[in-house]
Amino acid sequence: MAFLLSSLGLLVVGAGGIRPCNLAFGADQFNPNTESGKRGISSFFNWYYFTYTFAMMVSLTFIVYVQSNVSWAWGLAIPTFLMLLSCVLFFVGTRIYVILKPEGGPLASIVQVIVAAVKKRQLKLPEQPWLSLFNHIPTSTINSKLPYTDQFRFLDKAAIITPDDQVKSDGSAANPWRLCSMQQVEQVKCLMRVIPIGVAASIYYVVIVQQKTYVVFQALQFDRRLGNTNFTIPAASYIIFTMLALTIWIPVYDRIIVPTLRRFTGKEGGITVLQKMGVGMVLAIITMLVSALVEERRRTLAITKPVGMDPRRGAISSLSGMWLIPQLSLVGLSEAFTLVGEVEFYYKQFPENMRSIGGSFLFVGFALSSYFSSFLVSVIHRTTSGAATGQWLPEDLNKGRLDYFYYLIAAIEVVNLGYFIICAKWYKYKGSDTSVHEVDMGKMQSGKEKPLV
Repeated sequence: MAFLLSSLGLLVVGAGGIRPCNLAFGADQFNPNTESGKRGISSFFNWYYFTYTFAMMVSLTFIVYVQSNVSWAWGLAIPTFLMLLSCVLFFVGTRIYVILKPEGGPLASIVQVIVAAVKKRQLKLPEQPWLSLFNHIPTSTINSKLPYTDQFRFLDKAAIITPDDQVKSDGSAANPWRLCSMQQVEQVKCLMRVIPIGVAASIYYVVIVQQKTYVVFQALQFDRRLGNTNFTIPAASYIIFTMLALTIWIPVYDRIIVPTLRRFTGKEGGITVLQKMGVGMVLAIITMLVSALVEERRRTLAITKPVGMDPRRGAISSLSGMWLIPQLSLVGLSEAFTLVGEVEFYYKQFPENMRSIGGSFLFVGFALSSYFSSFLVSVIHRTTSGAATGQWLPEDLNKGRLDYFYYLIAAIEVVNLGYFIICAKWYKYKGSDTSVHEVDMGKMQSGKEKPLV
């Protein structure tokens, strides 16, 4: 048992190192300064999620079949061999990869800005901070030169030069815990602007979590026979329809819809990443409404026209399990918009030396949504156990009101969509020209100020 737990622990550590980094590393292979490179980055995230989902489909079908019907030894040996093969292929291409040199821990720079801003909290902000704040930019940095933005202005105090601050001969601060450059401050602002969007994404994931848990319980009380045959679709296999919808949609979207939208909008991705995420959130709301209607119909037929009886879960509805396909397909389309858009959003909006951290935000959001979903289910259990309508989420769904639970999630997602729209309107893209007082800091360094707009 100790050996098994150790191997699972190593698996978690390995996945934690690979997943956040492979997104950033893959996108780094494209040149963001060319039109083809920009389009390549947007397309990369679509195809990355396509291959990721396709691999999961193979795992949930072929690998699970081998483990269940052949042996666990072969079922574990096949993924191990494939992982070894992927490592070999990865290292074969080492010489042709674009590899950005690391610049040290970006978290230290974030803490330095916060500490310096706190130390100088009593200072008054200058009227024209884009002209008077400390604006040293290292010549060897991989980070793009960010213009000044007027959000989170309290952080600007970290770049106020006082008589106690000293500057080295190369122009950098002698004590980075007292004086930070405007570039460092803007990088922290990028991070802080992203956090509200990440919160909205975490709440959005609740839909995905529920569609991968309670759908299985629903399927157990559907008529899962395939047509007039005696073949019964396994309850857990219905999730495949989500993956099928996603893998079918992404190539269509990337090759047909994006080029069409690009001709109208002039944007390399057809629409902005925040618009893309918003579309997925709207689809998530529709998903929960459809789920509630289907569950209501399933429950009615289970009570009035059952086709069988499960000793643990009660009556089996005469409604075909194929009625789960619409909601599962919708959530697949929703993922194709919101999750792919979120991955692209983190990559483009985080400073270049924080892109791996940006990749980890996606999985942190998944974890938070799982905790929130568990909390929500616990609250429902406690509040409905003595209600007149009865327990909403009992083991026998026919005695509960899962449809009410789905309606509740839909309502939460409506509120979340409103919150997301507010955040999206407030959000300023990294390096955009939406701020009233934005100055190209690269030109400031050379003494050529960009006209204010």
